[in-house]
Amino acid sequence: MLFDLRGRGRRRTVQAIYLTLAILMGGGLVLFGIGGATSGGLIDAISGNSGGGGGGDIYAKNVEKAQTRVNRTPADAAAWAALARAQAQVAGVGKNFDQATGTYTKDALPSLRAADRAWQRYLALKPAKVDGNVASIMVQLYVQPGGLNSAQKAVAAQEYVIDSQPASSGLYANLAVYAYAAGQTRKGDLASQRAIELAPADQKNTLKQTLDEAKTGSTSGGASGGTTSGGATGAGAGPGSTTG
Repeated sequence: MLFDLRGRGRRRTVQAIYLTLAILMGGGLVLFGIGGATSGGLIDAISGNSGGGGGGDIYAKNVEKAQTRVNRTPADAAAWAALARAQAQVAGVGKNFDQATGTYTKDALPSLRAADRAWQRYLALKPAKVDGNVASIMVQLYVQPGGLNSAQKAVAAQEYVIDSQPASSGLYANLAVYAYAAGQTRKGDLASQRAIELAPADQKNTLKQTLDEAKTGSTSGGASGGTTSGGATGAGAGPGSTTG
């Protein structure tokens, strides 16, 4: 799929697409570490740059507190959201995350899977308004190199992010890339159209070309949003609109 950077050709394609989108959107992409669970983002994995680490003990304590809370009140949706956030934070520090490459290590998988389970429990409780901040964190877990590698779940989470924020070209550009990677071409086309509509006039043509490349790259690369390296399976799309 598009997020898999193991192949040299795919890595160059992803690099070109995401760097162009980052420039067009002012760096405001979840894939580039904005609103993510870790101190780095996909841009760090590509460039070799990374942020500082630390905080592992604090995050581990947050997991304990959140786990105690869900054990006491399993019907509390906010408690499950807090647990998902805490597990995601643990996955992004120490030996769980390679700061040099911006990649989750195999040691992160238990925390990544636990975050996904907590997120799915949260959604199953049907909160009145889904927490867009936690949704943004989950997007990063699904697309970050070494992570859960689920384009379908990234699509669903990104739609919740869109629901929680004012419409912007960057949000829909993200959704388009994830949808194409998940093989959801129609949704990707609708998101691309909306992203281009919202983009500044002098960026529309370049953005269209970049999203077209994302579509072509995903199609030729055999994108899949099914079973992931983290053991998670693709989920259905969230309620966010791809038509504005």
